[in-house]
Amino acid sequence: MRAVIIGNSATAVGAIEALRAVDQRAEVLVISEESHLIYSRPLLSHYLGGEISCSRLAYRASDFYTQHDVTPILETRATAIDVEGHQVLTADGTAIPYDKLLIATGGVPIVPPTPGIDTQGVFTFTRRADVEGILSHLEAHGGKRAVVVGGGMIGIKATDALLKRGMHVTMIELAPRILGAALDSTASRLMTNLLHDAGVDVLTGNTATEIQSRDGRVSGVTLRDGDPIECDVMIFGIGVRPNTALVQGTDIQVNRGIVVDEYMRTSAPDIYAAGDVAEAYDLVVDMNRTVAIWPNAYRQGAIAGAHMVGIETPDQGGVAMNAIEVHGVPAISVGNSNLEDVPDHEFLTDLDERAPRYKRLVLKDNRLVGAILVGRINRAGIYTGLIRQKIDVGASRAALMSEQFGLLSLPDRYRKHVVTGEGIEV
Repeated sequence: MRAVIIGNSATAVGAIEALRAVDQRAEVLVISEESHLIYSRPLLSHYLGGEISCSRLAYRASDFYTQHDVTPILETRATAIDVEGHQVLTADGTAIPYDKLLIATGGVPIVPPTPGIDTQGVFTFTRRADVEGILSHLEAHGGKRAVVVGGGMIGIKATDALLKRGMHVTMIELAPRILGAALDSTASRLMTNLLHDAGVDVLTGNTATEIQSRDGRVSGVTLRDGDPIECDVMIFGIGVRPNTALVQGTDIQVNRGIVVDEYMRTSAPDIYAAGDVAEAYDLVVDMNRTVAIWPNAYRQGAIAGAHMVGIETPDQGGVAMNAIEVHGVPAISVGNSNLEDVPDHEFLTDLDERAPRYKRLVLKDNRLVGAILVGRINRAGIYTGLIRQKIDVGASRAALMSEQFGLLSLPDRYRKHVVTGEGIEV
């Protein structure tokens, strides 16, 4: 059996490790546009900020492919899938046959069409090559001013990294507030205040309509309201969309992402999709949707890899989770956390503006469906477990917001689920 994986990130690692745990004989090939072996994308902001070296980006050991008997086909772009012929076509005209295929192409950066977009010094922020390009540009040309377009998770991480490099950053967000997809209005305000404290100019309800240049390099942007902003580097950190280009023109079902079942199977035989490109089940909202987070990508890859070799471990569903740090203050959102004024939901909040510290829990039918923690995040794991297991917390409701809330506050049957072992009494 030949398994081909298109993509070279967390999803591929999950698939390879799950597949090899069962089958040592299958032929496994990985096709990737990048020249690098597997690295951790969540660490890219720390690399840009100078907190870690390039070597620390490694997600697995350098001999991972050798140890798992995988053939990497790097610096190669897959251009099409011949579904009936069971082969992947590449940009150099090669046809690579497969028995099982996993599409793990992730997401592509969202970059609005903007005059001057090809100017030197304009970057996206999703791959190692992006960071290396930014670092090379700054080393060659210097500069202390940056513009980051996008106030979501990617934009925040890029901004935090540039701050650590001593740069002045202007953040431009089209929406009325930053981090609107992950945080409610209160948490968003706290994070905006922290950015202001760090010296960031946060401009909401605005966007860049033109990129200015001098001597072929970016020198500034013009805003929608006509105001100019000078900069030496510009980063589009708006977000990503599922990279479904490879399946266009096929019968593979695509909605926002490639639609998959509980085993990560697409609508085409022997073809799977997982990670940021896939639209899979989200247990909190009880529907399929894309959840572009690293742990989700690994888990889905493992489910797909196991099923390729006959092991049926159905996906129980993902839970959206985002973690960020601004000016030394951490924030986490889990599940359906940013709902506001929604019928049939209950909202528990505790706010200390000066700390700053904020806790917000969202409940429906006595079950926790979302949580936001700013400043003090040590109970995020417990709340995530309650959301994932859909535990009835009615009997523990009074203790949910307490700083003493912990495992012993939970129902007996849930404690027995998470803590087991000889001699343990919970």
